[in-house]
Amino acid sequence: MFNRTSLQAAAALASISLVSGCGVFSDTESAGEQRITIGTTSSPSTLDPAASWDNSWEIFRNVYQTLLSFPTGTTTPKTDAADCKFTDTSSRVFECTLLEGLKFSNGHALDAKAVQHSIQRIRTIDAEGGPNGMLGSLDSIETVGDRTVVFKLNKPDATFPFVLATPAMSLVDPAEYPADQLRKQDGKVIGSGPYVLDGYEVRKQAELSPNPNYKGFAARKNGGVTIKYFDGSEAMVKALRAEEIDATYRGLTAEEVTSLQEGKEENKGLQIVESTGADIRYLVFNTQDESVADPAVRKAIAQLIDRDELVSKVYRGTAEPLYSMVPKGIAAHTTKFFDTYGHPDKEKAEKILRKAGITDKVELNFWYTTDRYGSSTAAEFTELKRQLEASGLFKVTIQGKPWTEYQAAYQKGEYAVFGRGWFPDFPDPDNFVAPFLGQKNVLGTPYLSPRITKELLPKSRRESDRGAVTDEFVEAQSIMVDDVRLLPLWQGKLYIAAREDIGGGERALDPQTVMQLWELHRRASW
Repeated sequence: MFNRTSLQAAAALASISLVSGCGVFSDTESAGEQRITIGTTSSPSTLDPAASWDNSWEIFRNVYQTLLSFPTGTTTPKTDAADCKFTDTSSRVFECTLLEGLKFSNGHALDAKAVQHSIQRIRTIDAEGGPNGMLGSLDSIETVGDRTVVFKLNKPDATFPFVLATPAMSLVDPAEYPADQLRKQDGKVIGSGPYVLDGYEVRKQAELSPNPNYKGFAARKNGGVTIKYFDGSEAMVKALRAEEIDATYRGLTAEEVTSLQEGKEENKGLQIVESTGADIRYLVFNTQDESVADPAVRKAIAQLIDRDELVSKVYRGTAEPLYSMVPKGIAAHTTKFFDTYGHPDKEKAEKILRKAGITDKVELNFWYTTDRYGSSTAAEFTELKRQLEASGLFKVTIQGKPWTEYQAAYQKGEYAVFGRGWFPDFPDPDNFVAPFLGQKNVLGTPYLSPRITKELLPKSRRESDRGAVTDEFVEAQSIMVDDVRLLPLWQGKLYIAAREDIGGGERALDPQTVMQLWELHRRASW
């Protein structure tokens, strides 16, 4: 999950009403006391922040608190649980002073020691696929009194405040979350966020109610939220139309988006809220697997993939081709893959393979997750298979797994080729490059590139003006194109489909495109 240079592009949401007219909502409760029911196909893999660098952040943002955060409309980290700043000129000492009177939902004090415990346990546990990789610049954490925490970095890192603003750095109660192991998965959360988790059923439902102890930037506009997790988007849309849920988040297929935008009778009383350029999709090649160890195989695939046809057939205008790991709208975005490979070309792909001595048809297994990125993922991989096999150069088998199994498998290196998506964490091109490189990265497949990790990234992180790091990231992307360890496919849009009487959709996605449930509310009139 990593972001763009301009958060405004990610957070600028336009509400598109599908119907007109007004009705009057009547109830003994005020609009702010009404519960909202949300549907999504993106269920959390864990409830412990130390274990997650994935879509579990959706629930973390709403039940936990972070030192800093990204309220809608902001482009830099702002105060959540603390006021923070660098206290030196080299971006190596970062100090945070907690707000007064902070408490966890169980009444325990949220003090400096709790902050130290929360961040340090991420490093100690170092969970596979967890967020420890985001803390590479952190050297030590010190406390001064009950409210001050000092982070000392082992190198200049102007992006460190952005890291602290991610849900990965959620604050937890030391009495409930062990320092050296993950909390037992008991369906409970002890946090200090806007909501309390009252009930949780894995891949089924989460019940959230307002946290009376909360002190932070979020202003709740509802009386609580029920999140329903769906295995597929078809059932989710059906539930929306049947008024069993009030809104959807993540998982709508392109066909469903376009269908919901049509003036059909079944869409009466519905609206679509759109956020643009929020996420990317790409293929990962595990070069420890002999089937893709030869760069020629990866380059031939890059030469054959027709992104225009892919997004036209599968995503029908809800996505656009991507030729860089840093998407359009972010500083340092390039079109390096197009510049190198141009339009899809079978003859060029065949020449690449033959030059490497590969004369037989290449057999590959492509893997995708069935329940994280929406129901269109299966169609996407079917189209990739069709394109590659149409060349006569490849034989592709596609297989899907639920996210929890899928994540565990690719982190163990079990997949040769697999699909991933990346959602923004914070506004910097660093976040579309750094997470994927190094011996230990978020993909579970080592990707060693000393020029990037030892020279370009460190140089860029010394620059406090993040708009001045373009050259470093343009070069990094050139190296990544030569390696073809990652193959960007498309960048898309996120859509919230909601009942007409639900307000706040235009503010519900923060600059990280994480759902801020407190913004949603039932309007008193429409």
